[in-house]
Amino acid sequence: MEKILKSGEGWRLGWNPQAEIHRGLVGSDDWAIELSESELDDFCRLLNQLATTMAQMAEELMEEERIACEAQSDLLWMEVEGYPEAYSLRFILNEGRRGEGFWPARVVPELIAAARVLKVF
Repeated sequence: MEKILKSGEGWRLGWNPQAEIHRGLVGSDDWAIELSESELDDFCRLLNQLATTMAQMAEELMEEERIACEAQSDLLWMEVEGYPEAYSLRFILNEGRRGEGFWPARVVPELIAAARVLKVF
């Protein structure tokens, strides 16, 4: 399998199976950080969990209510904040070299869609 780089306005997501340690990449137009395969797997899994939770919360909240939801693994912490249909995303790496990133609400739907199919072959 060859390396993959998916990107859109304000986000990047990559996978390089030939890399020794840091096979994944997450970023925006202004920053990027390489992730280990385990970190990338957790990133995609937790992002999908948070997206599902936000969709489910749409039925529970009033139209003007904002919400913040967190998810974490041993490797990273993630948070979405906003409305069920429009929310920002933040993450912090918990091990090794450390790092953090943020995407505004306008780019999160495309990032979620890309994460769901990044390593599907």
